[in-house]
Amino acid sequence: MPGINGPLDYSQEPPRHPCLKINAKEPFNAEPPRDALISSYITPTDLFYKRNHGPIPVVDDIKRYHVLIGGLIENPIQLSMDDIRKLPKYDVTATLQCAGNRRTAMSEVRKVKGVGWDVCALGNATWGGAKLSDVLKLVGLTQCTIVTPLGGRHVEFTSVDNCKEEKGGPYKASIPLIQATNPEADVLLAYEMNGKILNRDHGYPLRVVVPGVIGARSVKWLDKIDIIKDECQGFFMQKDYKMFPPTVNWDNIDWSTRKPQMDFPVQCAICSLDDDNLVQVGKVVVGGYAVAGGGRGIERVDISVDGGKTWIEADRYQKDNVPYAADDINSDKWAWVLFRAVVPVPRNTEIIAKAVDSAANVQPENVDDIWNLRGILNTSWHRVRVRRSPVANSNL
Repeated sequence: MPGINGPLDYSQEPPRHPCLKINAKEPFNAEPPRDALISSYITPTDLFYKRNHGPIPVVDDIKRYHVLIGGLIENPIQLSMDDIRKLPKYDVTATLQCAGNRRTAMSEVRKVKGVGWDVCALGNATWGGAKLSDVLKLVGLTQCTIVTPLGGRHVEFTSVDNCKEEKGGPYKASIPLIQATNPEADVLLAYEMNGKILNRDHGYPLRVVVPGVIGARSVKWLDKIDIIKDECQGFFMQKDYKMFPPTVNWDNIDWSTRKPQMDFPVQCAICSLDDDNLVQVGKVVVGGYAVAGGGRGIERVDISVDGGKTWIEADRYQKDNVPYAADDINSDKWAWVLFRAVVPVPRNTEIIAKAVDSAANVQPENVDDIWNLRGILNTSWHRVRVRRSPVANSNL
């Protein structure tokens, strides 16, 4: 594409924060430490997880860059960044989460295929840009359009990067047309992140942000938008990011039997503690994040120190010192909720956290029940181990 290109090697990668835990170098995939992730409601850009499938694209002439909008519409157009910036700008605070978040815990049950993420393959940012519904008005699509006169029912986003899974071709994904044309869905063509121009890792100069949906559908480094009849046929829609039962393996898998994953389920994780902790006090602070897909709020986060026999309800918040209420007009419906509780610590115990969303969906107890060969959507109860040190025990 004029003005931007997808390199064939990794010689032009941008700098990254040294504290990131690198899970793969080429392509670069990394997440922040647990305590750093929940240090603020808005995740600093340099601590936001990095999920890539190829070398980071390079913009050499932003004036020549443009996005093509075509497919099953009567009047295809191309838009420059100036054209997009002339549309009304919206700021949407939304959490993006990789479908493989918490994959390492799933791999402990049985081997899975994918990047070995801990619990921090997500982040919460304020994205700035034009609503996709406004952009699609420019080609004659009204709000909440289900199908175009030419039979288009889906909107496909194509990147400029090069992915080995696409045999060197670009990353691509799609969402239903009705979602793309619904202004209440807050789908953005974003050119800002946390009040600043997107950096290269996160999609400069333009990316899609699809709130409430797994991060794989929020395509970065946007090249073109096509209105198509059926779902995108790209690798990451048809041969990846689908949820299979534990009985399916690589010998009997049939990708066509499952739809591409969209909304992510209710999820929470403890980030104030590591997997195994030695403490010298009788109580500990349990803090972390909870998030649900589809714009559903978090109704409750429960903490247990006795294997789930009894539970303590954690305090929930988004902004500092402002109690959170699910589906309240002042809450960010696409964003995570942070939680905090102070709990007693027996000599040796396992601390468990589980969340319930506003539709009463609750996290499953055991990872075994939701194990799948790609290791996606591990939303089982999150568990960390805590042991009292001998110094603390001698004072009992």
